[in-house]
Amino acid sequence: MADHFSGPRAITDPASDICDVYAFPSPERPGNLVLVLDVLPASAPTALFSDAITHRFRVRPVTSVTEGAAPAFHVGEDEYVFDFTFDAPQQLDGTGTRVQTGTCRAPGGRTVAFQVGNEVPTEGEGLRIFAGSRLDPFFIDFLGVIATDMTGKLSLRPEADNVLADLNCLSIVLEVDAAVLGPAAGSLVAVVGETLTAGGARPLRLERMGRPEIKNVVLSSRKYDTVNRDLEIRDLYNEEDTFGIRPDYEGAYRARFNANLAWFDGLDGKTDWPLDEQGAHPLTDLLLADFLVVDLAKPFCEDGCFEIETALAAGRPHTTCGGRSLNDDIVDTLYTLLVGGVDGERLSDGVDRATKPATHTFPYLNAPNPTPPDLGARLAALMPPQEAA
Repeated sequence: MADHFSGPRAITDPASDICDVYAFPSPERPGNLVLVLDVLPASAPTALFSDAITHRFRVRPVTSVTEGAAPAFHVGEDEYVFDFTFDAPQQLDGTGTRVQTGTCRAPGGRTVAFQVGNEVPTEGEGLRIFAGSRLDPFFIDFLGVIATDMTGKLSLRPEADNVLADLNCLSIVLEVDAAVLGPAAGSLVAVVGETLTAGGARPLRLERMGRPEIKNVVLSSRKYDTVNRDLEIRDLYNEEDTFGIRPDYEGAYRARFNANLAWFDGLDGKTDWPLDEQGAHPLTDLLLADFLVVDLAKPFCEDGCFEIETALAAGRPHTTCGGRSLNDDIVDTLYTLLVGGVDGERLSDGVDRATKPATHTFPYLNAPNPTPPDLGARLAALMPPQEAA
């Protein structure tokens, strides 16, 4: 799953668990950037946000570097931060209804207050905001992904079920006038979503997410990493500042990327990504710079995820806005890139859409399912017995 349950801490603290991050030019209001942060996977339709957590979007300008060293993104120093905090829910007198208010703190310190679950978006100073329960937009053949890792053979199926069908999450949707981003407007920008402890002089980063399936697909398996085989690396990785990885642990992350990416490349029986003399995989640097890259100068597109990175690796101009839209079939795109190379034959996990496709109008995500299924029971019924696996 894109980033659901991405490590021991996320599993024990679901309120801070980032399910997904999306970033794309607005399909209905050109010149605006849409940012989406989903948390609390498999939540009830009445779920509310934790008042102990700050939910953060970070945006920085980037440029692509193609000459000299390996292709990479150079990240600018300017940063635009949007923090969302929530008050403790309040009980309405005489009813069982709880209401919650929140605050968005935008660059420059200005704030916009809003009410959770209000279907009428809150607007102010170049911002448009929604926060509340939504139908989870992600879709994946989870069993095919698990079987591929367990058997060492590509096990994506032509017809499969979306394990997240009909489940809910909590969503924050922010639409930003590109002018708010100052010198970043009209250029490439890097986007990261985070959850942090709220308050205090030194808030702790609980989780972060840039590109989808980096932690749960690319980094999760330990079998092929001879350097860190006993290390559950994802909690360490979640603590990192995306724009400033600690040198103390960078070697561990690189070893995991190099080993697992090489394994993915061999799933089709051929080598599309030859390692260099030091055993480094050509995609390691690109993916370790773990943020979504959006071209604000290009119009909205449904399937741009990884296109800017792929073009950079191939040494050609990108053609889409990149980023990640809500309906983008990123599992197919990621496996195609990892297994088949830049222009490999398209792979499919057999799940092509969410429970309901997202719309092209704010807040883009669909209303929550009032009677969601139990994810644990669903997984227990779908997973094969251990001896058969």
